[in-house]
Amino acid sequence: MQSKINWIDNLRGIACLMVVMIHTTTWYVTNAHSISHVNWDIANILNSASRVSVPLFFMISGFLFFGERSAQPKHFMRIASCLLFYSAIALLYITLFTSINAGLSLKYLLQKPVFYHLWFFFAIIVIYLVSPLIQVKNVSGKMLLALMVVIGVVANPNTVSQKIGGFEWLPVNLYISGDTFYYILYGMLGRAIGMMDTQKRGINGLCAAIFIIGVVIISRGTLHELQWRGNFADTWYLYCGPMVFICAVSLLTLVKNTLNARPLPWLGFISRHSLGIYGFHALVIHALRTRGVELKSWPLLDIAWIFAATLTVSLLLSMLLQKIDTRRFVS
Repeated sequence: MQSKINWIDNLRGIACLMVVMIHTTTWYVTNAHSISHVNWDIANILNSASRVSVPLFFMISGFLFFGERSAQPKHFMRIASCLLFYSAIALLYITLFTSINAGLSLKYLLQKPVFYHLWFFFAIIVIYLVSPLIQVKNVSGKMLLALMVVIGVVANPNTVSQKIGGFEWLPVNLYISGDTFYYILYGMLGRAIGMMDTQKRGINGLCAAIFIIGVVIISRGTLHELQWRGNFADTWYLYCGPMVFICAVSLLTLVKNTLNARPLPWLGFISRHSLGIYGFHALVIHALRTRGVELKSWPLLDIAWIFAATLTVSLLLSMLLQKIDTRRFVS
């Protein structure tokens, strides 16, 4: 089990960094007409490569709770504490530093998050709730691959419609709907792949190639949407979309196979502070962007600056919070 925990720590650190990158580059990918094509394309590629972050978090939770053990009352208490604490921090930030209506944010607290990134805490609760009912079996690689192809691509309602002479052949309608289905599926795949012997000859190179090809398809698909719509669309960015699905499975397998010996010092450090970084980073980015502490005249430098500044500030806040929150309820 200890060796498996090592790759989980490394994967969590990678996913955390990717989340920060998504929100760092969001302004650029959604404002294509304000920057050059080259700069937009680089931001698009960085964002495309990072889309797997949220699925990876669900897969990590599934690996931990869809096996012999399930989520316990202490886990529900922790996620509820996190939701309340970071919502309170976001509400305080909104009240003091923005023109957003704090009253409406509080009024609809149980319907939508106070700040956009906090939606994840609502979604992960579902994984915890169903965990006592799910214990993933050991399955063969061929069976798992068939399941992923059918549910992840062929019958995925987010698959871009494919037609021949008016006949729609993709996606096949298996009456799958709702992102929650895929969040739970990600959790089950995390457990299934985590238990599987994936150390096969050539698998690492294959997974790396699939991930790179998937990122290229996501980024080119997003560019195509921009060109024909005239504006940004997140069709290919969707966390439950087929290409993000494929990339997430590929990267999880690759990390499990190659980063399993020990937690890498930097990734392990990020992993230990991933909760705090996630809770604070969106507020830091918003503050930097709205206060003009940015370098938009040099987009690539700005991306590096916002990413580094956000990660540093969020990390420092997390470290401070861990000093206070010794029982790790919210840190």
